[in-house]
Amino acid sequence: MATIRKLVVPAVALVAVALFWFYARAGGASAAVVVPAPAVDIPRPAGTEPGRQTVVLAGGCFWGVEAVFRHVKGVTEAVSGYAGGSAATAQYELVSAGSTGHAEAVRVTFDPAQVSLGQLLQIFFSVAHDPTQVNRQGPDTGPQYRSAIFFSGAAQKRVVDAYIAQLEKAKVWTRRIATEVAPLAAFYPAEAYHQNYAALHPNNAYIAINDAPKVTHLRELFPALYRAP
Repeated sequence: MATIRKLVVPAVALVAVALFWFYARAGGASAAVVVPAPAVDIPRPAGTEPGRQTVVLAGGCFWGVEAVFRHVKGVTEAVSGYAGGSAATAQYELVSAGSTGHAEAVRVTFDPAQVSLGQLLQIFFSVAHDPTQVNRQGPDTGPQYRSAIFFSGAAQKRVVDAYIAQLEKAKVWTRRIATEVAPLAAFYPAEAYHQNYAALHPNNAYIAINDAPKVTHLRELFPALYRAP
């Protein structure tokens, strides 16, 4: 089913309607979930000099996850790519086969003085994807579409572990959180044509149905953190 999202030609009205119902039946765009703010976070640094931290997040097709974080204030860069596998297999066609260990992921670079890791995780769990889906996200199936957080350092791991435990205790979802938490060994940027794909192809049927609503949910649920294009 993953190959369906490679459509790049704007759909006519009847085709768009048919695709909408197909994706809806396959578990396409899902409603945002309001989740509590993290009780544990990394304190914001003192001073006004811009800082730089990164976290790598995987939540299905990287187009939509990247689109969300490109609209978050304090995020200086969002890059689609691959994490979890080796350099030799960090290629789209190989990753799409589902046997490389890679997840489609997004490296989010942010200024911790403007937005915290905890705030980014709140956005990730509420509007960027459904963390209860196992080895899939909406119409895309396979381990390359799994939910995962690849952390850098003990401080990030502490925040991630505490937040997942908090959300589980709050029973935000009826199903358990399936998000993998693993140290980041390496991140490999995806091919150039994948970068900023949602913004460059707004009329693509997959983007309109699955990814544009995520950015809308970000604007509606997190107006103070939303950045217009």
